[in-house]
Amino acid sequence: MFLRLFLSLSIIIFSAQVSARLDILITEGVNTARPIAVVPFKWLGNGPKPEQFADIIAADLQRSGKFSPIALNKMPNTPSNSSDIDYAQWHNMGVEAIVIGEIQPTEEANKYSITYELLNVVTGNLEMSAYNPTLDKRRFLVANTKTREHAHRISDLVYEKLTGERGAFLTRIAYVAVDRNSSHPYQLRISDYDGYGEKSILRSKQPIMSPAWSPDGRKLAYVSFENRHSEIYVQDLYTQQRELVTSFPKINGAPSWSPDGKKLALVLSKDGQPDIYVLTVATKALKRVTQNRAIDTEPSWNPDGKSLTFTSERGGRAQIYEVNLASGETKRLTWEGDMNLGGTITPDGDSLVFVSRSNGNYKIAVQDLDSSELRTLTRTQLDESPSVSPNGSMIIYSTIYQGKQGLALVSMDGRFKANIPAKSGEVKSPAWSPFLN
Repeated sequence: MFLRLFLSLSIIIFSAQVSARLDILITEGVNTARPIAVVPFKWLGNGPKPEQFADIIAADLQRSGKFSPIALNKMPNTPSNSSDIDYAQWHNMGVEAIVIGEIQPTEEANKYSITYELLNVVTGNLEMSAYNPTLDKRRFLVANTKTREHAHRISDLVYEKLTGERGAFLTRIAYVAVDRNSSHPYQLRISDYDGYGEKSILRSKQPIMSPAWSPDGRKLAYVSFENRHSEIYVQDLYTQQRELVTSFPKINGAPSWSPDGKKLALVLSKDGQPDIYVLTVATKALKRVTQNRAIDTEPSWNPDGKSLTFTSERGGRAQIYEVNLASGETKRLTWEGDMNLGGTITPDGDSLVFVSRSNGNYKIAVQDLDSSELRTLTRTQLDESPSVSPNGSMIIYSTIYQGKQGLALVSMDGRFKANIPAKSGEVKSPAWSPFLN
């Protein structure tokens, strides 16, 4: 957040699977979601069947806040083929769509053949040949180690067919975990968006700050104090190699990748007060963007790559501004509330997501950029560090849950909410990855 620029950090590079993971606990929004049926996929092989596809898909769709999968014990039957479906039964239950499928082993070792169908119950119930109830039907050849990944992929397909927007279930999150019982209590971790596959990337005796994903999802930029002053590094998540990006006197902080992945916006105070700069990663060429006596921090690239939003005290209290990188023209974006921090423009360019303080409480808010209409999305007292999903449908942020710092989700319309508490310790500073191919 705004003033977290002076922490010290001593880092050990570490990449290993860790036993802890995050669990998503849905708290609001189920009653307003669309009913859908995700039928258990039929196993056509011998021996133990693979991971439950239907459970993963149903959980994904429910966590989107847009769908409410019906329970298995409420289903009239469990078909695996569209020819076996009595659409009238499902239609009478109010179900809008059905996901069915089959899994079978192949002659190729350690691979499964997986088929899935998405069916429109309303169309199927019409019983007219002119209307085809099949919205999508596909077959996948999947390695047995990639079943969870392909379940997320199917969730993305279902979500896109039913909403018209791309799903974001095959994504990751990065966050800082704090376990004070560990010899290196501060850890930078990544996991699938749903908390599975958690890995520790950095371990430190001192706090870690400001993880930021590259647009290709391959790298993380972060701030390190390992040489007794702040420095910005970029680490490749696959090779574990890292590169020192900036090591100027005083503050080096708050890295943010440009949409093309060629530049980093960052905060430097080498010339006085903290200001916003843009660094070309390949050449290390540096351009100063702001020059003000007040603190300018928390830069975030706008989707067009031509401007930045940032937090500044130039108006007396922290508010969010936008600067055009070509002209240097700066305009203020937020006016309501005591102060506003950490702004990010949504992927469609229509809205600004940020932290708004009012009456001493910090809450996640979204502001329409055309009308300036402001909506407060959360109701707790200390919500911070919002990060928007790559499809713009959800926001992950840091909050206080049951007396400990944890993560939470809220839909862009504010109707769906879920907490993501850590199994042990605390978690904070989330960053949602881009789409992963």
